[in-house]
Amino acid sequence: MSRVSADFVPTARDRKRLQRLSDLPDTNRDCHDGGDFGTIPGMTAKAEDPWFVYILRCADGSLYTGVTKDLERRLKQHNAGTASRYTRTRTPVTMLWHESAPSHGAALRRELEIKSLTRGQKESLVAGRNPEA
Repeated sequence: MSRVSADFVPTARDRKRLQRLSDLPDTNRDCHDGGDFGTIPGMTAKAEDPWFVYILRCADGSLYTGVTKDLERRLKQHNAGTASRYTRTRTPVTMLWHESAPSHGAALRRELEIKSLTRGQKESLVAGRNPEA
């Protein structure tokens, strides 16, 4: 994932990507039958478990946005350098903000919305203020 500069303006490519994401069905891609994984160690997610969109602050002060079903596990992966190329060289990272989403598609759409915000708007979102103000 690339960093979004303060003067970022969505391109036609970004708008097409957002449109493709909005066309995704709201299904859970991790659980094929909605059942409990049970037999696989550490895999206990169920289809009704929510997805999360999160914002991290990296050691260099930059912000990173992503999606996951397990916030604690994902944060450990980021700090271990096994989650994303972007955060691998910017550890340690801290979780600043997260919100739940009902499905993977909804989480991806929200992630893209957040990535299109300016840094100031993201800081407002983290602080609990309306980022559009």
